[in-house]
Order: sequence, then structure tokens, then C-alpha cells
Amino acid sequence: MSSAMPHPGWEQHPCFSSGARSRFGRIHLPVAPGCNIECAYCRREYDCAHENRPGVTSRVIGPGEALERLERALVDMPGIAVAAVAGPGDPFCEPERTLETFERIRARNGKIALCVSSNGLNVKDHIPRLKELGVGFVTITVNAIDSAVGARLHLRAALGGREYLGLEAAALLLSRQLEAVALLKEAGMAVKVNCVVVPGINEDHAVFVAARMGRMGVDLLNFLPLLPVAGTALEGCSPPGEAVMGRLRHRAGRHVPQMRHCTRCRADAAGML
Repeated sequence: MSSAMPHPGWEQHPCFSSGARSRFGRIHLPVAPGCNIECAYCRREYDCAHENRPGVTSRVIGPGEALERLERALVDMPGIAVAAVAGPGDPFCEPERTLETFERIRARNGKIALCVSSNGLNVKDHIPRLKELGVGFVTITVNAIDSAVGARLHLRAALGGREYLGLEAAALLLSRQLEAVALLKEAGMAVKVNCVVVPGINEDHAVFVAARMGRMGVDLLNFLPLLPVAGTALEGCSPPGEAVMGRLRHRAGRHVPQMRHCTRCRADAAGML
């Protein structure tokens, strides 16, 4: 089993450290509008003030406004210790927006921890620049380590000007995710893996995801029960219950430390968890 070893800033990151969530906050900067995959459970919203889930923001902003928003937040909410890009799409679908945001922040603030959350499809080529900018925390969503399972959750992927569908899309995504996780750990970054648990699809498979991630040295695993969203392929699927999630986390905890305090943040969340 891998162990969650503290990285610089770990004790102040409310997502990576459960002990930090009552003392430190984070801000998500919604600079990433597009996505390079289509998931059966996800629907992005760009003008939404009332839903509290990933993929939702009141509006998308640019890198310049992101810096302004961060600096205002640091005045209004001095406990903020982490600036993150986590949507509403994937931060590496249009990587220049994400990287420019981090560049602007680092030019003005050398202390705040930087964090990014991605599906992993287009991460690997940007790891050297992320490291240069001092991005110390990365989350990758890995829902399956078997492409046949993944194909039921990931319907489409786009990379290098080409579109992939079904099993081919899932196989491409998985290979790129595994490569990204390995390279991120090699670069010395703290890596958390999210895994959306869907009954009848990957519920029984999720522990195998945990075992593989543990062998790869992942620092933390966050099992997320499916949140059915209207307009998605899985809108009619019931989420797993608390007992199921508890058993999964117990079994997976033998392989990799578990995150148990996730609040499914919006892409524009700010403040404490």
C-alpha cells in the first residue's frame, strides 16, 4: 500500500489533508470551458448559480480575471491556501488558458499552492511546465483500468485533431492516464485519483483501480458515488448507497489512503470545504 506522504503545502490543502479543511480554504478558477472527452455521467453548465457539483460555474473567466478574482479572495478570505483549476471542462483541453492562469499567479504570488484536476488525457506533455510553475497537486479521474469497463463510462475522446469513440476512446484515455500518473509521481507531485463509482458498471471493479493506483504510488484515492445528472446517459442510474461506499473504501484502503471528506466542489468554488 502507498502512504500519503506530506508534500510541501500538504498540511494546508483542504482536499488532500482532512485536517486542513477546517483551517484552510481553496479557490477554483473556472478558466477551462471545453472538454476533450464525453462522460456518461457529466454535463457542464456555464451559467448556473444553484447547482453544487463539478462541471458547474456561474460563468467562465479568462486568465487575467482569474488573477483578479484570486487577489480579491485573498483579501476577503485570508484562509485561502490553494488556487486550483478544476473546470468546468478539462484544464488541458485548452492548456494555454490553464498555464497562462498559473503563470500570472506565480508572477504575483510565489507562496500559494497551485492545484489542477484533469481527466488525464492531455496532461503528460505539460508536466514539465507545471513543475516549473510550482504546481504541486494534481488530481486525475480514473474510473476504470479495463477499457471494456471504461467504454461504458467514457463515450468519446478527442486528441491531436482526431476523435475516438467507444472502446478505442476508453483505451486511449486509460493509456494516457496511466502514463500521466507515472510521470507526475516521477516529477515529485502529490497525486490524488478520483474514481466515480457507478452501480452495475464499475462498482465491483473499483477496488482493482485502487490496487493499481496504490502500486503506482498515488498519494490519495477519492471514491465518488455517482451523482445522476439530468440530460446524461446515466441520469436514470441510482447512486451507490453509503454502505456500499463504506465497504469499497475499507477494501481500497488496504492499497491506497482514502479521501473521505470530498464535497464535490463547483468549478468556481471559493472558501472552506
